[in-house]
Amino acid sequence: MSNNYGLNKYKQTSVTTASRGQVLLMLYEGAIKFCRIAIDATQKKDLAEKGKYILKVQDIINELVVTLDHNVGGNLSKELERLYNYMIEQITEANIKNDVKPLQTTLKLLETLYEGWAAAVNQVNKQGGEAAAQAATAAAASAANATRPPGKTDPKGAK
Repeated sequence: MSNNYGLNKYKQTSVTTASRGQVLLMLYEGAIKFCRIAIDATQKKDLAEKGKYILKVQDIINELVVTLDHNVGGNLSKELERLYNYMIEQITEANIKNDVKPLQTTLKLLETLYEGWAAAVNQVNKQGGEAAAQAATAAAASAANATRPPGKTDPKGAK
């Protein structure tokens, strides 16, 4: 029990002292981890475990939606919100139909976005300032465009 207490305190300190970029990456890492567990539980037909971890993924994605700032992020934040909503639709479908494919789609989207944000955060840490913010926005926009759901050709969802 003592080890768990120490580990939990360490994790809590890590989150409270992390930069916004690091917190964002931690959220993605958690969503990716929980999505993988949900996929495994779905394949094993463990409905309780599947539901538990799908809910965790959904909670993280909802948190990502809430933290979007459309005044600062412009089209990028709108595109990300659209992707997050698409992921929520996918994991809801996976939960209802006990289907692993929508979870795999969500996992791929999360991994691609994570890679884009990790590159952006790394760039900000290396460069700092205005140039880094522009590079971060470009990297995130590239990741968001790369993850556009099938059949979608523009941020408004027109086909």
